Amino acid sequence: MTISNSKQAAICGAWPSPISAALVAAGASPLSQVVQDGADTYWLAGRASEGGRTTLLRQRGADVTELTPAPFNVRSRVHEYGGGALLVADGTVYILNFADNRLYVLAEGYGAVALTAESAHRYADFVLDRQRQRLVAVRESHAAGGEPVNTVCAIGFDGRETVLAEGSDFYAAPRLSPDGSQLAWISWNHPRMPWQGTELWLADVGAGGALANARLVAGGADEAICQPEWSPGGVLHFVSDRSGWWNLYRFDGTAARPLCERAAEFGAPHWSFGGSMYGFRSEHEIVCTYIENGVSRLAQLSSGSGKLQLIANPYEEIRELRVAGSVVAMLGGAPTIPLELARIDLYTGGHEVLARSITELPDAGDLSVPDSISYPTSGNRLAHAFYYPPRNARFEASPGSKPPLMVISHGGPTSMASNTLKLATQFWTSRGFAVLDVNYGGSSGFGRDYRDALKGQWGVIDVDDCVAGARHLAARGLVDAERLVIRGGSAGGLTTLCALTFHDVFKAGASYYGVSDLKGLDLDSHKFESHYNEYLIAPQPEAEMLYMLRSPINHAAQLKRPMIFFQGLDDKVVPPQQSEVMVDALRAAGVPVAYITLEGEGHGFRKADSIVRTLEAELYFYLRIFGVTSPEPLAAVAIDNLPEDA
Repeated sequence: MTISNSKQAAICGAWPSPISAALVAAGASPLSQVVQDGADTYWLAGRASEGGRTTLLRQRGADVTELTPAPFNVRSRVHEYGGGALLVADGTVYILNFADNRLYVLAEGYGAVALTAESAHRYADFVLDRQRQRLVAVRESHAAGGEPVNTVCAIGFDGRETVLAEGSDFYAAPRLSPDGSQLAWISWNHPRMPWQGTELWLADVGAGGALANARLVAGGADEAICQPEWSPGGVLHFVSDRSGWWNLYRFDGTAARPLCERAAEFGAPHWSFGGSMYGFRSEHEIVCTYIENGVSRLAQLSSGSGKLQLIANPYEEIRELRVAGSVVAMLGGAPTIPLELARIDLYTGGHEVLARSITELPDAGDLSVPDSISYPTSGNRLAHAFYYPPRNARFEASPGSKPPLMVISHGGPTSMASNTLKLATQFWTSRGFAVLDVNYGGSSGFGRDYRDALKGQWGVIDVDDCVAGARHLAARGLVDAERLVIRGGSAGGLTTLCALTFHDVFKAGASYYGVSDLKGLDLDSHKFESHYNEYLIAPQPEAEMLYMLRSPINHAAQLKRPMIFFQGLDDKVVPPQQSEVMVDALRAAGVPVAYITLEGEGHGFRKADSIVRTLEAELYFYLRIFGVTSPEPLAAVAIDNLPEDA
């Protein structure tokens, strides 16, 4: 019996697709900051259609209520990356407003009432101190000029602020014991980043609220501590990578012991505040998520026996895990599931989805499911990536043709790519592009050694792994070696630029607010990342020569491949001049280049029209470079130095 193939043959990269840029933008509803307060679940959701603002939602029973209508924008600005902008306790909500950096209280029937005055202070990562009628938080003061000053402070319900801990460059995760007698927190100093080395401190809280007897519990220059939490009985727990993996530990007052030694990551890099990968079901039962080989698992851990028992669920990426008795709330995603907010009842096994980042999914026939692959790269290492083959229910490759490949280099660079369903990826695969999302050396999720592979090697190891991935797929005959492109944002933009400048593999590329000048990055960077290059490249003065060698701006004459740049004009992490100097250099060198700026956008694009504009412009750019006619109407993009017949 012969089954007819109803698909049309067409050139890969230009298949008509039902996944439009507008559909991607409509589905761009980031979910974050999950909080479980009794039976109620709270979370933050991005509103691309409302200028990218973030709003607070609550599910109570069967009802979902938006608690912060426009123009309220629930975001923190500490460390620029923010997070930790929400606390809920006994029905009272404490939130930060992005526009004025003030802390507000939401109480039933009263609306939003400002708790802090207008000032040069920013706040994040709150905990309630009921006994003393105050909040304890991380504060970042921009009042004195120069580098901001970070502290742990108390914010009284009368608005008065008191500094509790100071002297370190950075603070995170202040956590009060259940009886209010002790406060734990994490601190670290320049030049370290929090995934290199942090310190866990513990202090007694006096009757008047001041701290006493502060002592170092764990951590140091080469041990990264994250997520300290107190058990219901008042025992301090935390995550440490002292074994080479972020594992859970329990502090008995004298020493810390591991609860479950495993080659897995029970923690994640502290890019933003308020993340959570474990919580307590009872004094000796911990519900946790951990990452093995780039994929998340959900489990229950007995702190007495160390036994880890998997909990059935459909997700392969799990974050923002919150535990309240037998109820577990979390953000989860998988190759066929976009990021969603779910609750699992551990008693009944019931699974309820409260919110989805994408409300309407395309047909399954138009969705590419990735393969997790590993491949050889420089230094006898293995690199890891997710490979997405092209997929479209109505079209297939023309006979004898192969798809173009888009290699994605994630930002950070100490971050990781997940395999959660993203329409921004399916936008490309449904048009006939193959996509390789690379977890290059330096990515998290694979242990400290893999993370430290990038130490002193930024612009080398990450680039090698992207280049090796493209060559690996081309050698296997899966992609067209003459149509390889690379794209990346922020740190991934440097990877993209270096790959195009120093290697002759990719034919074009896209930089989203990418780094082009390492020295300029040092001069322009905000406090949190101002010494990051000492780890990624080298301390000064040794870094000076390496900056010259690795900054693409210094080697523009070697860059012969067409590029498109996207830049938010309000970006404080990688300012516009990082893109502008590179664009100007390419224009002067006669290389085809396009430059698109976006008003009101910062580091990462949040507005719906920005998402549509950038996706369509990038597609238009590649099709023009490859000489392919688009089957859909796309707004023309000005491309300097492009021959008229291209």
